Amino acid sequence: MQADKAAARTAALARRKAAHEVTDGRASSVLSEVLAGHRGLPVAGYLPIRSEIDPRPAMAEAAAHGPVGVPVIVAAGQPLIFARWDPEGDLVEGPFGAHVPALQVPVVPQIVIVPLVAFDRRGGRLGYGGGFYDRTLARLRANGPVLAVGFAYSAQEVDALPLEPTDQPLDMIVTELGVIDVAA
Repeated sequence: MQADKAAARTAALARRKAAHEVTDGRASSVLSEVLAGHRGLPVAGYLPIRSEIDPRPAMAEAAAHGPVGVPVIVAAGQPLIFARWDPEGDLVEGPFGAHVPALQVPVVPQIVIVPLVAFDRRGGRLGYGGGFYDRTLARLRANGPVLAVGFAYSAQEVDALPLEPTDQPLDMIVTELGVIDVAA
């Protein structure tokens, strides 16, 4: 299973990098439209690293209507926590090169914008392999409903992924081409 995931990850990262090099920013407006239907609910986004698709314009729009958090890695093998993000707020470097708010005010999201390496139309998601989002979504979902929104370039889609029972599914995927509703 791990070898299959590693091979899928390598191929998907190459496709994501190529898509990132020609992006026009259209995907963020699609994400904004999705978030507009949930105004005021606490949202967790992320601050992009490497060739990840950038959700910050949609996050900034959402922050005008309610709390928006970004992930903070506590330790390996632990769920993420989310710290309140302000588009104009000070950031410091956190683990793995991701930035985090300098002042960390906790946010418990009901909507989580999830970065990914690859996805399938059944809501499967392949990440970097640390399991952070799987543990985090499992913990959040144990306490109530959470909408997990994968955010990716359409080039990151695959027919099927090697998944394990601990892999948490996405509820929808947003790309520059539109919304994929997993339930449909």
